[in-house]
Amino acid sequence: MPELRLNLITREWVVIDTEKSKKPKDFISQAEVKKKVLFLAQCPFCPGNESRTPDELYRLDDETGWKIRVVPNKFGRLSREGEKIRCTLGLKKRASGIGISEIVIESPIHSHTIATMSLTDTVKVLQTYRDRFVHTHQDPRVEHVIIFKNYGPASGTSITHPHSQIVGIPVIPMEIRDRISSYMRFFDENGGCLVCQTLDDELKDGSRILFTTEHFVSFVPYAALSPFHIWVYPKRHSGSFADIRSEELQDLAKNLKSTMSSLYYGLEDPDLNYIIRSSKPSDADSGYQHWYLSIVPRVWAGSGFELGSGIYVNPLLPELSAEFLRSVTVPE
Repeated sequence: MPELRLNLITREWVVIDTEKSKKPKDFISQAEVKKKVLFLAQCPFCPGNESRTPDELYRLDDETGWKIRVVPNKFGRLSREGEKIRCTLGLKKRASGIGISEIVIESPIHSHTIATMSLTDTVKVLQTYRDRFVHTHQDPRVEHVIIFKNYGPASGTSITHPHSQIVGIPVIPMEIRDRISSYMRFFDENGGCLVCQTLDDELKDGSRILFTTEHFVSFVPYAALSPFHIWVYPKRHSGSFADIRSEELQDLAKNLKSTMSSLYYGLEDPDLNYIIRSSKPSDADSGYQHWYLSIVPRVWAGSGFELGSGIYVNPLLPELSAEFLRSVTVPE
């Protein structure tokens, strides 16, 4: 019989379809193998094509040239220029479409991924995320900042060169407000952090844990919204990614690289998204908020049931997802 599990972080019910449950290998990517090339002449993010992007906002170099570049997203959804204006007319509310949209070009190598780049380079990517996250929050027009990566066509990207996005928006989305309300409610009722308690419970259970490093734990949630959905939680309580320490950045790179490698080699390089879910820097000391990283492989598409009910259907037991990923052999 199928069972419903409640995801306490998202406040969403999930149907775990045990009757029609698929096997982990059913989700191995059947798409055309992504080409592994060092350079693509027509790619705007490859070295030598710097003139095809807007002027740099940030850059990391070594003796060979640039390692990471950050540029404005010329196709961003919001405008960098303009004032923050909100208007209400009866039931109609609107706000000026201002915001910050930046592209983090993660590597000069066209086919690099977190799974295949060095640990040192992964640390540099995360350092860049943190620095730009803090910088974006310094704009008084910005209320919320999102760090995310789209990888592969099913994720919503058309450029294969390794890149991520940092977007600062002038409103706090309702999804974020709902989660904050859930955190506050749990704190008021239980006197602690929901994310910390979730991590404690997962560590005690152990069946969904993927990798445990000194400062981070990656795992498949009990009520995972989709197959191989993964959360990476910091062990130290903190409300903001801006608060991450140097030694924690190093450790996050280690954990994230291991987690992404298990997906890369286990599911044949699947399309995916990942998102850093964090409050603003000033909320670092919040007792009830706790930042984390979410990874969503695009190996399963929803249907009208999800749209009509708001209830996700996961055709793969989360425990099986975790067991499969733990068994993946990653080349040295």
